[in-house]
Amino acid sequence: MAEVSLSLLDDEAAASSEDWKFQLRHSVRSTAELSRKLVLSDEERTGSERAEAEGFPIAITPYYLSLADPNDPSCPIRRQVVPRAQEAVEVPGDLRDPLGEVAHEVAPELVQRYPDRALLLVSDRCAVYCRFCTRSRMVGQGGGPRSLERLDGAFRYLEAHPELKDVIISGGDPLAMGTERLVELVARVRRIPSVETIRLATRVPVVLPQRLQPELLAALRPFHPLWVMTHFNHPKELSERARRGLEALADAGFPVMNQSVLLRSVNDDSRVLAELFRGLVRSRARPYYLLQTDPVRGSGHLRTPLSTGIRIMEELQGRLSGIALPKFIVDTPGGMGKVPVGPEWVVHRGDGVTRFRTPRGVEVDYVDPPA
Repeated sequence: MAEVSLSLLDDEAAASSEDWKFQLRHSVRSTAELSRKLVLSDEERTGSERAEAEGFPIAITPYYLSLADPNDPSCPIRRQVVPRAQEAVEVPGDLRDPLGEVAHEVAPELVQRYPDRALLLVSDRCAVYCRFCTRSRMVGQGGGPRSLERLDGAFRYLEAHPELKDVIISGGDPLAMGTERLVELVARVRRIPSVETIRLATRVPVVLPQRLQPELLAALRPFHPLWVMTHFNHPKELSERARRGLEALADAGFPVMNQSVLLRSVNDDSRVLAELFRGLVRSRARPYYLLQTDPVRGSGHLRTPLSTGIRIMEELQGRLSGIALPKFIVDTPGGMGKVPVGPEWVVHRGDGVTRFRTPRGVEVDYVDPPA
C-alpha cells in the first residue's frame, strides 16, 4: 500500500489545540475515524472492528494521535492505543482482574490491598483507552464520574480506618473530570484527618497535557500534598507540549512520579528507556516504577517475558543516574502486592563476607564489621 501523508489534526482542531474539552469531544472512537487518520494494517482494522462491536472501547485524543506515525503500524504510539486482532487471543496466565481488585474491595469503589493505603476508583472514563489497561473490565463501560453520594461508603470506610494514610485516586482518569467535580472530590478526601497523602493516578500529562492549565492547578493547590502519578512509556510521548505540562505541575508544587509499563515492541529496549527516563528527569518528573505489564486478558501480544525487564535493569544499572533509575516491579496476580525484581548482584554470602558482581563486570568483597 502506498504511503500517505496525513495531518492528524485538522485546521479546526489545530486552532483549538489548547482546549482540553475540544480534545475529548473530538477523540477518535471508531474504525472509520481511525482509517481516516492512519493507514491501518489488517490486524489493526480487525482489532478495531472487534473493539467497536464487543471489546474494550476505542478513545484517542487528536493530540495523542498526532504523535503517531500514520503509515507505520509498528509505531510505539499506535501499539499502545490502536486495537489489534490479538486482543481476541487469550494466553496462559491471562486474567480479567489481574490485581484482584474486586476481591479486595472493602467499600463501593474502594480497594485496599495494603495496610496503610487504599485505591479510590472515581470514574470509568479516560482521555485515552490504552490497550494494556489493567481495568479494561470496567473502564469505558459507562457511568462516568462517580458522585460523592455513590462514594459515601468509601469515605466513611476511610474515616473509620485511620491506619489508611495514603489514598490513590484513580479510575478511569480523575483529571479527565471537570474541575469543579474533581475539586469537590479531593476536598472530601482531604477532610478525612487521618489521610496524609493524596495521589492522583493519571495519564493526562501524556495524552491530554492541555488539561494542565493554570485554572486546574490553582484549584487543586490548596489540597497539597497532592502527588501526580503518571505513565509515560516512550520518548515520543515527551513532546514539547507534554514537557510544558510536567513543568507546570512541578512549578505548582505537585511532585510527579512516573510509572512506565514495559511493553513488547514499544519500550523493551534499554536505550529507549534510558532516553525516556533522562527526558523525564529533565522535566522534573521522577522515574518511579518500570512495571511488568499486568496479565490482563487480551494483552499477551504486548507483554514481555520477565527476563526482559531484568536484563534491561542490568543494562541500566550504573549507566543511568540514580534519580533516573526506577524500580522494576511485578504487581503479583491476585492482588498479593508489588514485588521489586532485578538482576542478581550477589555472587556469594558467608562468614561475614558478601561478594558482589558490579555493573563494571568485576567482583568485590564487602566485609561485615565485627559482632
